[in-house]
Amino acid sequence: MQKILWVLWPSFIVAGVAEGIFFTVINPQELYLFGEPAHFSKIATYSIGFFGFWMVCAASSLLTVFLQLGAAELNKGVGSTSPDGNKPG
Repeated sequence: MQKILWVLWPSFIVAGVAEGIFFTVINPQELYLFGEPAHFSKIATYSIGFFGFWMVCAASSLLTVFLQLGAAELNKGVGSTSPDGNKPG
């Protein structure tokens, strides 16, 4: 549970900052989606933008947590013995 919070909380904060900076520069009514004007309300555009930024930031934080795992954590359960004490296979 703690690792989930290590990923979600910082990514939430950074996504809020990124959205603030992005929508300070870009007007949500002037966005285009696949070459066509996006006809969403401002609130919908802000919400979609925030969750998009949050997903990207969470992926970055999750990659950091994954890269910090040790060999023992990554290989947990690999090569373990079966309940009767024999190696599987």
